[in-house]
Amino acid sequence: MTIAIDIEKYLALGLRDQWYPVLASWEVGANPVGITRLGENIVLWRDGDGVVHALEDRCPHRGARLSLGWNLGDRVACWYHGVEVGHDGTVVDVPAVSDCPLKGSDCVKAYAVKEMHDAIFVWFGVDVQAPAADLNLPDQLCDAEWSSFLCMADWKVNHQYAIDNVMDPMHGTYLHCTSHSMAEGERTAEMKHRATPHGFVFEKEGQTGVNFDWVEYGQTGAAWLRLSIPYRKQFGPGGEFWIVGFATPIDEHNTRVFFWRCRKVSGWQRNVWRFLYRNHLEKLHWDVLEQDRIILENLAPNARQHEFLYQHDVGLARLRRMMKKEAEKQLKKIQALQDAQDSSRIRMQDISHA
Repeated sequence: MTIAIDIEKYLALGLRDQWYPVLASWEVGANPVGITRLGENIVLWRDGDGVVHALEDRCPHRGARLSLGWNLGDRVACWYHGVEVGHDGTVVDVPAVSDCPLKGSDCVKAYAVKEMHDAIFVWFGVDVQAPAADLNLPDQLCDAEWSSFLCMADWKVNHQYAIDNVMDPMHGTYLHCTSHSMAEGERTAEMKHRATPHGFVFEKEGQTGVNFDWVEYGQTGAAWLRLSIPYRKQFGPGGEFWIVGFATPIDEHNTRVFFWRCRKVSGWQRNVWRFLYRNHLEKLHWDVLEQDRIILENLAPNARQHEFLYQHDVGLARLRRMMKKEAEKQLKKIQALQDAQDSSRIRMQDISHA
């Protein structure tokens, strides 16, 4: 059996074999929560110890949404007929029927989950039987010397456009020229890229620490983007603030963006910055984010098919090639898994007819 999947359609829903942030921690409480990410319907809930679990949001009985049901700790119960599904995807009980053959079956997809830095990450693997990779995030999130706030927004645009936007430092001088942090710097620049251990940096030549002058793409179990922007003195202790960002596909037309706003500050300066952020800076950052959203949600239809890229676009073009190459690799893996399943099915049929 041949799986005919267009690479562009595959990329439109996001690469697999990596972790994605899907929700803020505060969004999952006592009740099951249903979401769509990478085109997949998922239910998340917390057990009695506060640990988050995730399953395909589908009751194996009649297909009702498990997210509409009850949280029973280590399992969720379907609202429709009470079927109970454990956090590993196994049907634990069918209370309406004695000795139901559905009980004990492993028929609902389970997802690996990690909760870190105020967000819930889910592993989207090509092979559901394979273990999830390690998840390592930038120092700005992991190092105790740093302090951060998580900012999220849902944009009505494919996630690839959101990634392109961050991979484009030159737009800061124009789109964000009236912002509190990106009003300075040259409006003309030559761009270059350089390799890093986990990806690459795309940056302006001869200008650093003035505007949105560089961006880094990294892949360390999750695909992230990192950049820094200078603060004016009136907005705190001075220096730079950093952004670590992710673009998580909801479906082919919608994206949830996650941006951690980070400062390397300690002592009284940390307290001052956190106070200023919540009371003043956060609104300024939202204003900048809204400028990005408005531009992206109003791009011409099928904008990527009618582009004329130039030197400032070398970084996003490089990343597009990397993503396409990875998509081709993953599609081959999907085909191999399907071929193996078909061969196993044929062998079982031969044995049953022998």
